[in-house]
Amino acid sequence: MTHPARQAPDPRDPAPAPAHDTLLPPTLGPRRTFALIAGVETYEVSHRWNLRGPARDALRFARWLTGPGEVPAANVRLLLSPLDDPDRLDWSGPPGLAALRDTYRPATEENAKTVLLDELPQCDGDLLWIFWAGHGYLDGHRQLMLPCADARPGRIRHLNLDSALRWWQTDLVKHRRFPLQAALVDACRVDAPRDTRWNFGSADYGGGATVPGRRQFRLYASREGEAAQNDAERGAGRFTEALLAELGDRSVRDGVTGLPHAARAVHRGFGELRGRGEGWQLPQFIVDRDWDASSFLDDDPPGPVLPRATRLDQTGWDGLGELFEGRELPRRAYEAYAWAFRAAGCTTPVGSGLPADTLLDVAWDLDQRQGGTAGLPLVVPFVQHLADRARRDGDGRPGAGAADPVWAARLAAWVRAARERLDLPALRPPPAPASRGAALHVRLEPPDDGGDGLRARMWLRGEQDRLVWESESAPVGLDAVRTALVRQLALLGADPGEGGGGPSYRGVERIEFQVPFELLETEFDRWPVPRGSAARTRPLGSLYEVSVRCPQEREATTRTEWRGTWRWLCAQDGRHPDTVRVVEDAEVTDTLGLRLGARPAPACVLGHTSAGRTPALLEALLEGGVPVAVWRRGGGAPVVEAPAVEAPAVDAPAVEVSAPPGLPALLAPEAGPGDPAVFALPARVREARRAAAGQQAEGADRLVLLWDDPEDVIDPRPLA
Repeated sequence: MTHPARQAPDPRDPAPAPAHDTLLPPTLGPRRTFALIAGVETYEVSHRWNLRGPARDALRFARWLTGPGEVPAANVRLLLSPLDDPDRLDWSGPPGLAALRDTYRPATEENAKTVLLDELPQCDGDLLWIFWAGHGYLDGHRQLMLPCADARPGRIRHLNLDSALRWWQTDLVKHRRFPLQAALVDACRVDAPRDTRWNFGSADYGGGATVPGRRQFRLYASREGEAAQNDAERGAGRFTEALLAELGDRSVRDGVTGLPHAARAVHRGFGELRGRGEGWQLPQFIVDRDWDASSFLDDDPPGPVLPRATRLDQTGWDGLGELFEGRELPRRAYEAYAWAFRAAGCTTPVGSGLPADTLLDVAWDLDQRQGGTAGLPLVVPFVQHLADRARRDGDGRPGAGAADPVWAARLAAWVRAARERLDLPALRPPPAPASRGAALHVRLEPPDDGGDGLRARMWLRGEQDRLVWESESAPVGLDAVRTALVRQLALLGADPGEGGGGPSYRGVERIEFQVPFELLETEFDRWPVPRGSAARTRPLGSLYEVSVRCPQEREATTRTEWRGTWRWLCAQDGRHPDTVRVVEDAEVTDTLGLRLGARPAPACVLGHTSAGRTPALLEALLEGGVPVAVWRRGGGAPVVEAPAVEAPAVDAPAVEVSAPPGLPALLAPEAGPGDPAVFALPARVREARRAAAGQQAEGADRLVLLWDDPEDVIDPRPLA
């Protein structure tokens, strides 16, 4: 039986390895080393995904590999999608890097799969390097997905690194090739968003039979659930910078032999960052296995004990047990949770929403995390924030909730006692809540006798609610209401010095219409409002945040679900991954309302329904107690052109792709994964309407926003 001829030894390659590195093939050298190097800075999904640094990190690694490593440029596959013009990148260095300038390709999914699953397996080598810098997400099976430059809303094209590495351990790569494989990833490892905008689909490249003896070394910039740090100003990932500092001027053989040592050094370096209080995430780095397939960090001698924050004592926990007993999560619980990390000088955890459903469990989570330079238990600023908001609530801002001065005083007393007992540093006060501008509340009701027309009243909502207009005893039509609304806006915006005759209310930002069920789809946002010259008008919804509400349909039967869902939404600050749900025609059944009301989530529904199913959708929203919703007036689910189906690779099944939804992309085209869009919806709907006025967002001129805060109500006085 004949075997494929091996390449002749290169004179630059080292002699057979001495005893201390007998785990490595004796022929390992530059000519038998191959690499995939990728740096992704731009993503088609949104400019908010863009980040500065990965392309430069990729070039830095390529500079080491083709410089001190002496790996031929022909052995390197470089994928780059930089923010800047590629010619502005630093291509200086060895001739091999200059050669890559003419051969690099965009970091697309197709190119990544072609290189990793087609081109490189055909090469005859001993060592494969995979270096990837960019974003990273974990799927439900804890597999690392690396988005590519052509990731789009509804289809996040990506490389499934775990699946690819499993593929490389099988006999689909010839037995005698690539016994050593090293994957270095400067990317986050946070959970992939559940929002359907960010559909990663599934990508499993399959594989054959596992080849014994193939060894993989994996080095990640972050642990599962944590973010990798990137210095955008310097254009450098902290992980890559630390790793290259350790590799220095080593040859490729010395570099791969010294990877375990480099890993330990980087691990210690990140530990020192924690010691200086630059983040609670320790380490933002993980080492998987040494070349002998064993974890080498387990055998490290004990290092210096890193400083830890003071933990809460038993007296403190006893006090919290009394303070939190019987208390639901307050409306600003997540705000207090995030503030605790900022107050202690720590990095806020990457993720969505609160870690638990009770105040005591949230406090326990904070106490377990630790961190910060001042030795401050994270629970203390958390309770301080709760006290501040309990004191401030009810300060005149619509929907702020009722103040609780007694509970606020008890919380503040607990904070003072904890500081004295544990000898803690002084706490800076939490920032004041963001104030909202005034609103105009328009209430429309059918007449008592069931005749034509409407009873109409308008309130100006600010520090106090003030009735500014009401219809006379006879019902009026919508045209009369529109005329009165335009007149009130002109009066409220007038300067007292210019004959306004009253106080100026230039802060009017919102107009809310409280209406019967039958008027929910009325085109209030399209009412023309004079603007500039006498002949020019603009749609009301492009000037103000216009919403509708229908509380009278909820009070009798679904009050409990409505209020419970709203409280959950506010406590989570709209950040929980289950907050928003897209509902399509097939889901609009007689039981949809029951299903929506079974749990606090979802608190916001985006309706992709046709005209015939929209009334049933609205009934289900009210029955289920859903306080926030967006849909297209008169129906009209988005018509999405199906993406082209790519021919699957021989060794990989086709990726499952779902059509991208319309409303999420329309309302948050620039949002990244995990972006808490709910409380930004009124402003985003207004921006979409403005874009529609400029003919840039098809269908946005038919958007309806339901915003029904049960804690933001007006007690109407009788009509005159």
